[in-house]
Amino acid sequence: MEKLTFEENFWSDKRKSSEIIKNMNFEKNIVSRYEKLATEIEDEEVLIDFVESGETSFESELSEKHKILKNDVEEFEINLLLDGEYDMNNAIVTIHSGAGGTEACDWADMLYRMYLRWCNLRNYKVTELDFMEGDSVGVKSVTFLVEGINAYGYLKSEKGVHRLVRISPFDANKKRHTSFASVEVVPEVDENVEVEIDPADIRIDTYRASGAGGQHVNMTDSAVRITHFPSGIVVTCQKERSQLSNRETAMKMLKSKLLELEIKKKEEEMKKIQGEQSDIGWGNQIRSYVFQPYALVKDHRTNTEIGNVKAVMDGSIDDFINSYLRWIKSN
Repeated sequence: MEKLTFEENFWSDKRKSSEIIKNMNFEKNIVSRYEKLATEIEDEEVLIDFVESGETSFESELSEKHKILKNDVEEFEINLLLDGEYDMNNAIVTIHSGAGGTEACDWADMLYRMYLRWCNLRNYKVTELDFMEGDSVGVKSVTFLVEGINAYGYLKSEKGVHRLVRISPFDANKKRHTSFASVEVVPEVDENVEVEIDPADIRIDTYRASGAGGQHVNMTDSAVRITHFPSGIVVTCQKERSQLSNRETAMKMLKSKLLELEIKKKEEEMKKIQGEQSDIGWGNQIRSYVFQPYALVKDHRTNTEIGNVKAVMDGSIDDFINSYLRWIKSN
């Protein structure tokens, strides 16, 4: 496959060449991980031989190596599941607070922090693209770019409505409240992927960036909003002081959302062919986070449960992601 990249007309078809490069990188990633696993297995076999021959001093090292190997094997298995067309892409994530004012805005902010922690654990780069503060606390909405191998492949599991149940810190009567926030995840469009947008189908507005103060304030009219009439999609970007830069980023966001729309259409067509029925009882609610009267985070798709709520809110969501990837593959 690598030989194809040296052919004279390789880049003449950008879409095809981009697909080849993506597949090549996917295979390189799998081979690299496989070779690493093979080395780890050989090392463990040597330690096993030592222990079985009576060298008990190697037992603790063997135990530690086995734990690492077990985790790496699981990671390798999960990577084999990330074979979707856009799984290797970066991800654009948007969090919207639901109805409920202060409570919902605070919950959206908590989710934002959770994903930032998760990205940090994976050494993914995060760039904030758009931010709308809540009236008193938290955020009404935030959009951010996550850059790293398989970012979209992992984060696509987070699409949907997230529900919080807790005793509100904003309620003097200490009553239990339920809050909702929605998470949208789309793959960042590769520059070589063609997404046709008719200039007559969009409206571009510029405005001054919003915010109550601090890092989110921009005193120039550099923020950009693009409305796509046929789909009803609206994207905004205010991360830079340059209107041109924000416009380019907003167009990229629009292309990503239109691409996701096409993916959804194909999925719906496949469901019709397979005769699948979606569960409308919970709508798009995918996960519940219960802080009180007991502590539990439960994914309603896979039934995966974790009692350590603090760890989850600190970014430990891999169990949910991995369970989802296995579940979606089996379905």
